[in-house]
Amino acid sequence: MTNRPAQRQPLLSEREMEIVALVAAGLKNQEIAQRLEISKRTVDNHISNILSKTATENRVALVRWALQSGKVCVDGVNCCLLPE
Repeated sequence: MTNRPAQRQPLLSEREMEIVALVAAGLKNQEIAQRLEISKRTVDNHISNILSKTATENRVALVRWALQSGKVCVDGVNCCLLPE
């Protein structure tokens, strides 16, 4: 077991967290845009900002980050309520 310094959770807006949840649910950018009634370009920009803020390189790493930090619940996994 490695001792790692505590890492601060990045501050994501409510909209960014909504997009993270939709990415974790497997939606493509165009599907997210349609669901949220925004342009695909806006979704692309949000995801780019989210990847930067979370220091993740792609959608898979983003979903892994979201699960590990208790930000999303996928198919009944990681569904306990965590304190903010």
